[in-house]
Amino acid sequence: MTMVTPRLEIDLAKIGHNVRSVIRLYRPKGVGFIGVTKGVLGEPAIARTYLRNGIEVIGDSRLANLRRLREAGLTCPLVLLRPPARGAADDVVETADLSLNTEPAVIGELSAAASRRGRVHGVILMVELGDLREGLMPRDLNDVAAGVLALEGVRLAGIGANLACFGGVKPDRRNMGELGDLAAGLEARFGIELEFVSCGCSTVYSWLKDVPSAGRVNNVRLGDSFLLGGRDLEEKGIPGLAYDAFTLIATVIEAKIKPSVPYGEIGLDAFGSIPHFEDRGEVRRLILDIGRQDVLYTQIYPRTGIEILGASSDHLIADAKGTGLGVGDEVAFDLDYGAMLAAMTSPFVRKVFLNEEP
Repeated sequence: MTMVTPRLEIDLAKIGHNVRSVIRLYRPKGVGFIGVTKGVLGEPAIARTYLRNGIEVIGDSRLANLRRLREAGLTCPLVLLRPPARGAADDVVETADLSLNTEPAVIGELSAAASRRGRVHGVILMVELGDLREGLMPRDLNDVAAGVLALEGVRLAGIGANLACFGGVKPDRRNMGELGDLAAGLEARFGIELEFVSCGCSTVYSWLKDVPSAGRVNNVRLGDSFLLGGRDLEEKGIPGLAYDAFTLIATVIEAKIKPSVPYGEIGLDAFGSIPHFEDRGEVRRLILDIGRQDVLYTQIYPRTGIEILGASSDHLIADAKGTGLGVGDEVAFDLDYGAMLAAMTSPFVRKVFLNEEP
């Protein structure tokens, strides 16, 4: 029976292998894990795979995804990874056990919401270490921490930093040392012990592989390493991990000999750009049933010998390159993180789980 395309085939056994391998690699360095599901739309099957293979805490940047996990029956601790907006405290406290925070006013709202419910919500204060996404400046950390410690309904669960997501700044001895020093300073100043001293991003591999111990940093927030084996990293993947747990499959819906350069007066394309094309004479052009609305096409890589030429909203255009592919043939693609995220988010891409445990 022909399966619907486009589809994303997700091999849960390979994800499980990646989780176990990363745990074996990093746990001797002294770190625990938050398994991140934001790249997979909070998919319960993937979260359960994390949990079955040794992860104990799940994190996601969107409340809707965390609610999806709760409604699927997950009882493990859940962490909201994007700092909450003002006015969202009731939903946050109802759904998540902990959240990453930078704004005292929002933490005050979390305190009130948790107190009304007789709960204690964990707060992880994010610190800016150079990537310039979310984070308190280090000079403000002590004052904000003191404010958290004075509130009812919340507890100071830890501190954390985000790296390599916006500015591309990699974790290294300097910034990870600074994070550890900030944690030690808080603990000494206030006589507390922080549960989480957390770094987020799979590029933490570039630091951890070269140090015998993570020092005071005791937690990493990982998604890409588990899902794609870190194939986006500069090292081109963490050794021993599976990079192909996700396979995107599309079908050829047209195959014709055509010129390689559009003819007629050229204006803006559908996305507001003036396209440029290499003149390679007449080529056998393929059109596949997937487009920009479904995937980041610049981050997919055909496993056959075709060459991607571009995409419109709903069509992927490729040079057949002598492959002999024709109408009705399926083409498989590897994906980087951005493409996986887009394909998981698209309602038009069917998700098919392989090797799913009961």
